[in-house]
Amino acid sequence: MGKIGKKHKEVLKKVDAEKHYSIEEASSLLKELSYTKFDPTVEVAMNLGVDPRHADQNVRGAVVLPNGLGRKVRVLVFAKGEKIKEAEAAGADFVGGDDIAEKIRGGWLDFEAAIATPDMMAVVGRLGKILAPRGLMPNPKVGTVTMDLANAVKEAKAGRVEFRVNKAGIIQAPVGKLSFEVGSLQENINSFVDAIVKAKPAATKGTYVKSAYVSSTMSPSVRLDVSAMK
Repeated sequence: MGKIGKKHKEVLKKVDAEKHYSIEEASSLLKELSYTKFDPTVEVAMNLGVDPRHADQNVRGAVVLPNGLGRKVRVLVFAKGEKIKEAEAAGADFVGGDDIAEKIRGGWLDFEAAIATPDMMAVVGRLGKILAPRGLMPNPKVGTVTMDLANAVKEAKAGRVEFRVNKAGIIQAPVGKLSFEVGSLQENINSFVDAIVKAKPAATKGTYVKSAYVSSTMSPSVRLDVSAMK
């Protein structure tokens, strides 16, 4: 275990390890726990009572945060024909097909979101080993393989967050920046948590949300009250 710095020790004193904080309380407390000189990213981590080894207990989806992520999102769209114009008009930063795929195989990854029309998946599929580990692979289950490029690009730019439970039953994702007003941060956290709760698989037995924490970059985690996450 690494050595805990003096500043981290000081802010740790402000967190009651025995308390389960409401989202409202946690959103305010996070402001007091930061000691970085940059604007930290706020993240939510949830431990779910699911077994991801079973397909009927996989938790996956996406949510558009009401106040965005607080950062610019560069969007890549795989399209051809008239859909190229649609993607460009919607505000996509990069649009293409085989030419873009070749750039990616060469190591180019200067984008945060990727969208594709269904007829481009033969091209995109060959990039799976590059895009999938980085969470950039377009997928119809989360709305990034679609013919409605205008809406998909709009959502990506607005602060669309994809989530997927890992092998340990954990879901972790960014929900904004610490510089957000407390109310905006609270709304984003609520939206993310609600999306996870609504994605509960029918096959899940027992407690679904076992624990949940919110933190900002380099800050201590604040445990959330899961009793309200019904």
